[in-house]
Parts: sequence; C-alpha cells; structure tokens
Amino acid sequence: MAEDKEKAIDVNKLLQNKLKGVSVGALESGISRVVSELVGEDYKCTIGEVKYTLFSGADFHVKVELSYNPDEDN
Repeated sequence: MAEDKEKAIDVNKLLQNKLKGVSVGALESGISRVVSELVGEDYKCTIGEVKYTLFSGADFHVKVELSYNPDEDN
C-alpha cells in the first residue's frame, strides 16, 4: 500500500533543463541583487563557464565581490 502513495517521477520534465533558457547575465544580476540585499553593500557577481547537467542542473563557478564606486557617498 505504501507503494501506491509514492509519486511517480516525470522523466520528461527532469530531462528538460530549463536553466539553459536563463541567460548567464540574468543569473549574475539575480545573485548580485540578493547578496547586496543580504549584506547591505553593492556587490557584483561573475559566473565562469556553465556546464549543464543532464538532470536539470548546472555547474559553474560564481565570483562575488564588493563593487567599488568612488563617486558614491558613504
């Protein structure tokens, strides 16, 4: 009976990697925004080479660093 309650895995959905449809720039912008909000300072993000995995994932290197703007008033 426990087997009847298990949810079936939708293999087609799993194989459709929707991350491929998101631009690297959009990911960088989103990560920068979230980090900046969490820390309270302006941060920028750069993402290295993206390798998409078979099962709806991606591997990439993320670099987050403080943005320096000398024109900003503190």
